[in-house]
Amino acid sequence: MTRTKSRIEVSLKTWFLTLCVLLLGAVETSAQELECKVTVNHSQVQGTNTSVFETLQTALNEFMNNRTWTDMQFSKVERISCTMLISVKTYDPSTNIFGAQCLFQLNRPVFNSSYNTTVFSMRDDNFNFTYKEFDPLEFNENNIDNDLTALLAYYAYLFIGMDLDTMSPLGGTEVLNRVETIVNNCQTMSQKGWKAFEDDRNRHAIINDYLDSSMEPFRQLMYKYHREGLDEMSNNVDRGRGEVTSALEFLDEAHSNRPQSMLPQIFTDFKRDEIVNIYKGHGTDKEKEQVYDIVMNLNASQSREWDKIKKK
Repeated sequence: MTRTKSRIEVSLKTWFLTLCVLLLGAVETSAQELECKVTVNHSQVQGTNTSVFETLQTALNEFMNNRTWTDMQFSKVERISCTMLISVKTYDPSTNIFGAQCLFQLNRPVFNSSYNTTVFSMRDDNFNFTYKEFDPLEFNENNIDNDLTALLAYYAYLFIGMDLDTMSPLGGTEVLNRVETIVNNCQTMSQKGWKAFEDDRNRHAIINDYLDSSMEPFRQLMYKYHREGLDEMSNNVDRGRGEVTSALEFLDEAHSNRPQSMLPQIFTDFKRDEIVNIYKGHGTDKEKEQVYDIVMNLNASQSREWDKIKKK
């Protein structure tokens, strides 16, 4: 009797522990895609109750991080790291209209290292929206009627899609198509940043250029530079650097295919220091010369930094 009871107890304990592991695993793998830090800077707005900005910041962080954006499974450690620094320039409490800029950045860990690389970064100068304190933030991409959640969803999907592009060739296509859908559904909005030909760096231009077939080399660059280049450096520095060199050839090809696109120049802006550090004092003279010619052609304004590439 005692032995039977003991076996039953062991079985129950095993079942309970298994159930706990499964439940914990379910929680772990159902975590949201983004780990986005949203900061609202209101130092330029004077004479206003600051609680609205604090409430806004909390609401934006919850909207970006607590929502499940896709049907993909991300573990907690796989969540995509990104930041949004929103600098409020103007705020009218009578209309609840905010005029702001947003400096956004998408980051990615490099495998087998403590280094995080910037995947994409730039400033949105027309991050303008309406927000009434404590109003819930809701989003429906097929029926967009809120300028703030449209902005947030645009960047959420852009972050996820670009991150996926660095993990597999053209891996973010499905998600990036949703970014394009948001842009198309925002064409009737009065706020700047959504319309074609309005600005060569606005939200429309970024996703339109990124998904244009002539710019596919840029997306190939995103994979080869990060996955086959930087990720490989922990195993073999020279081989990884060689893949980065090959990847930058795609950057040159993308520029040749679509000279009016600002994406190649933007890439060299936020990757400048990283590219310099990869080649400064490292690599063959041929590699250095090749990379120097590419980046100088794309962004001659950074010539003083590019000169460092040639140093021994």
